[in-house]
Amino acid sequence: MRLSKILGAMAFLSLVPNIQAENKRPNIILFLVDDMGWQDTSVPFHTQPTLLNFRYNTPNMENLAAMGVKFTQAYASSVSSPSRCSLLTGANAARHKVTNWTFKKDISTDEKHEKLQMPRWNVNGVQPVPGVSDSFHATPLPRILSDNGYNTIICGKAHFGASDTPAANPINLGFKVNIAGHAAGGLASYLGTERFGHNENGEPVSGFAVPGLEKYWDEDIFVTEALTLEAINELEKSIKSKEPFFLYMSHYAVHVPLQADKRFVDKYLRRGLSQCEANYASMVEGVDKSLGDLMNYLKSKNELENTIIIFMSDNGGYSLDGRTPPLHTQNLPLRSGKGSAYEGGVRVPMIVYWNGVVNPGTTINDYVIMEDFFPSILEMAEVSECNTVQRIDGVSFVPIMKGKTTTENSRSLIWNMPNNWISGDNREYGIGPACAIRQGDYKLIYWYEDGRKELYNIHTDIGETHNLAETFPQLTKRLCKLLSEKLRSVGAQRPFFITTGEPCPWPDGRE
Repeated sequence: MRLSKILGAMAFLSLVPNIQAENKRPNIILFLVDDMGWQDTSVPFHTQPTLLNFRYNTPNMENLAAMGVKFTQAYASSVSSPSRCSLLTGANAARHKVTNWTFKKDISTDEKHEKLQMPRWNVNGVQPVPGVSDSFHATPLPRILSDNGYNTIICGKAHFGASDTPAANPINLGFKVNIAGHAAGGLASYLGTERFGHNENGEPVSGFAVPGLEKYWDEDIFVTEALTLEAINELEKSIKSKEPFFLYMSHYAVHVPLQADKRFVDKYLRRGLSQCEANYASMVEGVDKSLGDLMNYLKSKNELENTIIIFMSDNGGYSLDGRTPPLHTQNLPLRSGKGSAYEGGVRVPMIVYWNGVVNPGTTINDYVIMEDFFPSILEMAEVSECNTVQRIDGVSFVPIMKGKTTTENSRSLIWNMPNNWISGDNREYGIGPACAIRQGDYKLIYWYEDGRKELYNIHTDIGETHNLAETFPQLTKRLCKLLSEKLRSVGAQRPFFITTGEPCPWPDGRE
């Protein structure tokens, strides 16, 4: 507690002797950026700064990292819905089976594959009630926080459940306030002058039109700024009510379409970036400004020191059509990008500020994954007991931040995406039906189509350029067995061969 608060409390207590000082639980902001890559920042998460770190301007991320702890090996799923559903439930994607992006009720977003038929995954997402077909019934994180006295706010992208299901509306998941969140995982337009995807009659031009921001229609404003203003407005109400808040600040940026944030784009054009890369960099800087605006607001209200801020992305950086060629190089030294089983698809930036708990300016190299946020946030919120209908796969990273334990070289992380995210042959870029495991320095990827195995030492080969599967056959066999056992234990799904109707073998060769 700061001196100003102590003096104020002493003055008040002199009038009312029986009042005791309040033991205030921390506020929590989960600041999630859509499709932001590990390298889309001026904060170096590698062992040394790279050329991409010099391209981007994210001074508020730099400030947050100086105030808190930087995680260099934070992981998510390779596309949005699986990550967000793991965040919401604490379950790995192999368990909750929302393994591709969701949108319309009962409709799979899988592209056709020449040889494989995709399984019937949970196309309707996570649901707070049982009985919804093709969905994962779970006790959502915001519901638990709300039941334990937190004002729960979502601002921006939701993308938890398909349209026309309960989870399409975040209020049904335990959020008390919903700002612009719905079933869609993208947006039609970032621009207020384009009404964020609504026509002149106020009708949505597609299912990706951003809802609930009508007050900004026809204004020259980027959606990132509009969402930030709305979030601050809700924080003002929460602070006045004196209840702790959980703000899920879930930006639509930097998802396609790549549109220029006019506040920042000109300087990137002057540096010689192409229009699309300048647009992308301006969107990154707009998100960074949002982070700074929130931090400055909290500081002005004397709330920053009692607010935990967690910065994260939901998957690797976008490196496909729309970026300047050569494609799949936008996350170097990581290989490939969004949708890929390679590091460029699953490794993401992560920073945590927690005053008085984490040492400022420190780095944690232990790996963590998106489902870990569920138990970690509950521990931060001092929720010691809760009952969930789902099993929790995540492990709290709070002890790591406090220096009490480490998971390095002992814990296994798994991924399962038995889906065809985009059309065409993209195996070279790590995109296609596959599963993977990371244990210690090694990562194994298994391809359902032909049973090919790839083994990489991530510590010495972060770019995954040297396949060691044949060099270390016993290690490959052991990791295949471990991955298979873990996938079977959670009821993971596999694709089927079109010609035979039989499921693809597990990595250990079992049918």
